Amino acid sequence: MTIQKQRKRKGLREYFRKDRRAAAGCILLGIWILLAVLVPLLSPWSYSEQNAAIQNSLPSPAHWFGTDKFGRDLFARVWYGAGLSLLVGLVSAALNGCIGVLYGAVSGYAGKKADLILMRIADVVSAIPSMLYVILITLVLGAGAPSIILGLCVAGWIDMARIVRGEILRLKGTDFARAAKIEGIPSIRILTRHLLPNAAGPITVNFIFLIPQAIFTEAFLSFLGIGIAAPAASLGTIIQEARSQMMVYPYQMVFPLLVLCVMMLALNLIGTSLEQRNRR
Repeated sequence: MTIQKQRKRKGLREYFRKDRRAAAGCILLGIWILLAVLVPLLSPWSYSEQNAAIQNSLPSPAHWFGTDKFGRDLFARVWYGAGLSLLVGLVSAALNGCIGVLYGAVSGYAGKKADLILMRIADVVSAIPSMLYVILITLVLGAGAPSIILGLCVAGWIDMARIVRGEILRLKGTDFARAAKIEGIPSIRILTRHLLPNAAGPITVNFIFLIPQAIFTEAFLSFLGIGIAAPAASLGTIIQEARSQMMVYPYQMVFPLLVLCVMMLALNLIGTSLEQRNRR
């Protein structure tokens, strides 16, 4: 192991030791991801297999979260839905992050006229609520993960673009950026090697917050019935299906809600911790 890697590991240990929120968030998120990956693979029950003999069974050693009105095991179903929701969140956040970083970097570095045009375009796109984009695209293309991801990417990159633009505008006036320009270094190299690495903190924080935002949007749309289509199941779909059973079998809604809330809490703990660290 090199000295540089040893220093990085030591720095991470010190960081988690000082910031308990970040450590708690990483532990919760790690357990959440592990269950979302392993439970659908290792569970003896299928997320979609129906069994009329065990409809609406209470939680038990055989069915940890009980069963739903179709006799499907909720433990396997909830964690399958968690994995699908996480996939939607990660893919849409990655796409929005890439688009936002590229758009914001070009807008901030290109100059006044290009910056004015690009940001006015962004203002026009953001004038329409992002939820409306998602609803319209899911209605046209049909319910499913690809249409939701596409809808989330229509306007989801704008906040990232504005943050990156602000950082680039601030950094390109620094001495090291001016010196690099005087030396004749190409603009693309200045952006990729000097400016964007120095803006990595705010970019990382915004990217982390994009994930729960996308997952919550998908869960909300699925709850309304225009999200992930059957037989696939996201957390929002499971919560929506449990709505009719809420008064009689409340556990069918409580468990997926808890799983969703734990994931949102973990990502917000990590994001808030990194945000405060960047401000120091």
